[in-house]
Amino acid sequence: MKQIELFYLSACPYCKKAKKAIGELLEETPAYSAIAIRWIEESLEPELAGSYDYYNVPSVFYKGKKLYEAKPFHDYDTIKDSIRKAFDSVLAQ
Repeated sequence: MKQIELFYLSACPYCKKAKKAIGELLEETPAYSAIAIRWIEESLEPELAGSYDYYNVPSVFYKGKKLYEAKPFHDYDTIKDSIRKAFDSVLAQ
């Protein structure tokens, strides 16, 4: 099974949007369930988080490559579409 790493913070509003979007995407596209998600709470694993190249959360990586990093102005639809593209990229590999 393919696995992505998703860095997040519990209190982050963008991370909450990403979690909701992932739930919807899994319902809309069952093929995405072939991707395991390793949820990494940044504040609980600072050494691991520090070893990845990102600034904002949520951030999605696959095999060490950044597929998505949220920006402060991203709305829900942008987040969902970006995660969809990340999932599609993982499935295509």
